[in-house]
Parts: sequence; C-alpha cells; structure tokens
Amino acid sequence: MGLRRRRRLYSLPVSPLVLFGVVLIVLCSSFVNGNSNSTQIPITPINHDLYHTRGALLEEIESLVHRHPSKLSMETFSTQNKGYHAETTVVTYCRNKKDCDDRSKLKILLSFGQHGRELITTELALRILSILSEEEFLSSAYPLNLNNTLDRLVIKVVPMENVNGRKLVEAGDLCERRNGRGVDLNRNWSVDWGKKEKDYDPYEENPGSAPFSEPETQIMRKICASFEPHVWVNVHSGMEALFMPYDHKNTTPEGLPSQRMRLMLEKLNRFQLNDRCLVGSGGGSVGYLAHGTATDYMYDIARVPMSFTFEIYGDSTASSKDCFKMFNPTDITTFNRVLNDWSAAFFTLFSLGGVQIEELHPNATGSGFEKWVSIDDYLNGYLMERKSRYGKKMEVLELGMQEIRTYFRLFLLSSVLLMFMFCSRISKSGRQIVSAMSL
Repeated sequence: MGLRRRRRLYSLPVSPLVLFGVVLIVLCSSFVNGNSNSTQIPITPINHDLYHTRGALLEEIESLVHRHPSKLSMETFSTQNKGYHAETTVVTYCRNKKDCDDRSKLKILLSFGQHGRELITTELALRILSILSEEEFLSSAYPLNLNNTLDRLVIKVVPMENVNGRKLVEAGDLCERRNGRGVDLNRNWSVDWGKKEKDYDPYEENPGSAPFSEPETQIMRKICASFEPHVWVNVHSGMEALFMPYDHKNTTPEGLPSQRMRLMLEKLNRFQLNDRCLVGSGGGSVGYLAHGTATDYMYDIARVPMSFTFEIYGDSTASSKDCFKMFNPTDITTFNRVLNDWSAAFFTLFSLGGVQIEELHPNATGSGFEKWVSIDDYLNGYLMERKSRYGKKMEVLELGMQEIRTYFRLFLLSSVLLMFMFCSRISKSGRQIVSAMSL
C-alpha cells in the first residue's frame, strides 16, 4: 500500500482576539531575537553513501544482466498519455533460459519503487537480483535448498516502477510519493477506484482522472496480463507489515486460498522477521482503507492466486515532514539489516509459494488435465483465464457468468430430453417393423 504520512490535526476553541494576540507576541519575539530561537523540524537528506541515484541503480542492474545473460534478461517498456511519458524496466530471471516457457514453473511478479520516496525498496530489488545472479549470497543459516527452489521459478522484477516520481524526490521533494504528474500509482487501478474516505488527502492519494489513466499502471497491467503470475508482491516502506487482500475493505477473502495466504505470511513473519510485522488485510491492519490499489486488482481481476503487499521498513519516531527518515533507514547497520532480513524473507516466499500453489491447484503449473472437472469449475476457470489474459476488457464477463452456466445447463437438459425422445421413437418404430415382419 505504502503508508501515508501521519497527519496531526488540532482543534482549539480560540477566539479571534486571543489568536491575534498570540500571533502578535510570536512576531514580536521573532523580531527581537532575530529569529534565532525559531524551531524548525530537521529534515534528513538522502544518504548517498547508502543509496544509489535512480540512474546509477538502473545502470548497475543493466550491468548485472550483461554479466549473467544465461540467467537474466531485461526489457524496457514505454508509453505516454497526453504528453506525459513513462518508462519501466523489467528484469526476468530464469536459471536455465531453455526452460523459461515450461508451464510447470512458478511465475512470480515483484514490483519495487511504486512510490518515489521509498528508496529502500529499490535497493532491495538490486539485492535480490544480485543474489539470483549469485554475485551476492544469503546468510549461511538460510534453511532451504536454494538451488532446487530456483530451478522451479521464473521471476519478473520491476526494480523502479515510478521513475518520474523518483526524479522529483532526488530533486529535493523528499515527501513525494506520486508520479511525475501528481497521481498516486497505487490508487490508479480499477478495483473500487476513486472512492474517497473522510481523511482523503489529495497530495497523498490522488487517484488520477480514471482507472489506468497513468502510463506506469498501463505498463504494469500489460506485464501482468502477458506473464500471468502465480505470485504478486508490491513492495513498499513506511512500516513493517505483510499484507494480503483487501486494501479497500477491512476483511480478507473467504475460503481456503485466503487461509493459505495468511498461513504463509505468518510463517514468514515468525521464521524470518522475528514477529515484527503486522499480518492481515491492508484495509484491516494499516488504519485506513485504500481504494484502487494494485494488489486488490491483482487478486480480484487478474486472479493472481497469491497477491501480497510487503512493507519493509518504517521509523515511527520520525516527523511526518521528515520523509526520508520516515521511509528509509539512515544508518548502515539498519540499512544492511533490512536488506538481509527481507532478502531471506523473499527467498523463503519463493519456496513456500510453490508448495502452496500445488496444494491449492494441482494443475496450476502443469500442462495437462489429470481428472474431469465440473462444468461450473470449467466455466469459472475459462472465464477467469480469459479475463487475466486480456485485462479490463474481460471484466464484464463476470456479469454474465451465472447466465452462461444457466443456459449451458438448459442446453444439456434439452439435449438429453431430445435424445430420450428420439430413442423412444426409434424403439417404437423398431417394434412395429418386427411385428409386421412376424405377420
């Protein structure tokens, strides 16, 4: 989701005369003391000893891809809307490129840097890619067989979704979370788009003129539709949390898949993150509802069976105006701890994800049918696959699913009745012929 900055509101019953007096005293005091005693909240600058600039980070990732062409590949997608242009880099990891199209592999889509001010998330993207390429390594205490895990995966990483917003942050607007024209990319998706809560802040949550009005979200939707991932993770900072749907309401989905998602998050929190994180739905845990988020779209519309939002760091002591400190570690010890802990959490997720998908959908990563399915299951699966493949154009199919099932049942019933009538007539005709021949 990306935690909003905390807003502190005060309401005091002060008369205009008293208020004027207070202002006059403050002005006089400032004049006498030459403003030397005025208090200002210190603003922490970007620590360039720890953090890459956007250009340096993307160049390092490009160099990493060039050094490991057998495992990594990179694409750049670009589009524009009304003169506003955006580019998104996508890195694909497959341990053996010859097997990348193998339908038995678990497909994972990760997005970092959706909000410009959350620099630590893009550093985590670089760390994960470095580990995947084996230039860096996880702790020796990592409990899983990493090689066996990676053989079964295809991973797409978007290391910096909001490049234009990052430019504004690096130019000095350290609190900017929106894209280059003031739209929050995590409010620009179609599920419950545009709804405004009572505490709605247009600076923090501007959803844009329409769902998918922004080139960045258009690109991400296309990537999802073509890749059809089994796992989606949207990575943010502002707090420490492991969120599952929903963001736009304070409940989680019903059924076994939701229970399995929560169980997975609880395991990650317990074994990799020392129970530091909130676990549950974004809308029920973070303290406010968010409408039009990427994770709700991925789960409800794209039908990604395991859809998550991870919040990897937050400084609750920081002022809401000191955004770099609020959303990013400022010392090397905390910086390294965050990257080490969350890298281990992601690789644990990679392993657990394959197990969960196979338990929920035995054929989800397979290429053939092992048993017959009911017509309801077939139609649901077919329509959801089509909707996932083609995005918003297929969302209208939901409205007709019940009618399609009803008509199909009527068709089957009428076919059976016609067949029964036809067989009955044949049977009667046969008896008449036999009787005539016996005469």
